[in-house]
Amino acid sequence: MSEATISPQSAAAFGAKPKTMGWSLKIILLVAALAVVGLLVWQGVTAHGVPDPTVALTSPTVARLDIGVLVFREGLECILVLSAITASMVGRQKTHRRPVAFGATIGFVATLITWFVAVRIIRDLSQNVSALHVQAATGLLAVVVLLVVMNWFFHKLYWGGWISLQTKKKTELLRSAGNAQISESRLLRGLCLLGFASFYREGFEVVLFLQSYYLKMGGTIVLEGALLGLFFSGIVAVLTFVAHHRLPYRKMLVLTGIMLGFVLLVMVGEQAQEMQLAHWIPTTPIKPLVDVIPPWMGMWFSVFPTLETLGAQLLAAILVIGCYFAPRFRPAELRRDGEPAFQDPPVALMDAMDATVVPPAQSTK
Repeated sequence: MSEATISPQSAAAFGAKPKTMGWSLKIILLVAALAVVGLLVWQGVTAHGVPDPTVALTSPTVARLDIGVLVFREGLECILVLSAITASMVGRQKTHRRPVAFGATIGFVATLITWFVAVRIIRDLSQNVSALHVQAATGLLAVVVLLVVMNWFFHKLYWGGWISLQTKKKTELLRSAGNAQISESRLLRGLCLLGFASFYREGFEVVLFLQSYYLKMGGTIVLEGALLGLFFSGIVAVLTFVAHHRLPYRKMLVLTGIMLGFVLLVMVGEQAQEMQLAHWIPTTPIKPLVDVIPPWMGMWFSVFPTLETLGAQLLAAILVIGCYFAPRFRPAELRRDGEPAFQDPPVALMDAMDATVVPPAQSTK
């Protein structure tokens, strides 16, 4: 779908043509960025780049930021899905937003329950299996979750298809209710289920990702990082659903994707080192780099002078970059009629969301 054919309502829902950010919002973002940079510099100076190497391989500050970025990213995706579902609920259908919001609330509670269940399972597992093996396993799971989240090629089906499915179910429910084919209570349950699924899908991914950090660094750091991500997600949610601002979602997705790229490289390096400690893979030092890479590089960025860790990080970088550019050059037999071979994945993803929104002419019926 070209930008010229995007409906005004879908543009308002997803920010296809976002307004220029006000100076107040720019100042807030600048202050937040300076605060993060200042925190990193302060800790690096006071602790000489190595805060406490006996606690974990990663700095607690880096862990909080990693967790915050991922939670914010998943929160942003959840907000976009809910926006697609509720965008056409205007006029007399505006009351249908309440069961969707109620379902999302239930999804949040279910995510918390899933967190405690997962923690209990891993805790019981740790009593019978070596801690190093459990850390290596949970770290590997976290890397897999990150790879799924960042895979633009997979997102065409994984995310764009998911939004299309949710909005299709919503449209069918509303159409059936309008034709008196289903009862009002069944309609409310269906909308509630849509809200629940939209939230819990992202929450479940976050729960899987955080198990590695919880096992290595404890609940306090995980909670602080999650609250940081939820705080910024809450700001976006308020601006989207309450203030009805048109935010630059596409730029936000790309920016958080770049940030997660750095998170992935850090986690892959740390994961490879944990697998070395658990003797899952060998350790091959690169002698010319042993005296070149300082210890704080391992603490902050999980960069270690071994062939396995650096090779794993290089492979992860190639995989992510390849998955980003692969959809841009597709063979002719895989393209629809008239579809260009070159297409930016984030643009294609946003277009897929725009296509799921019911046009204003239909939404007011």
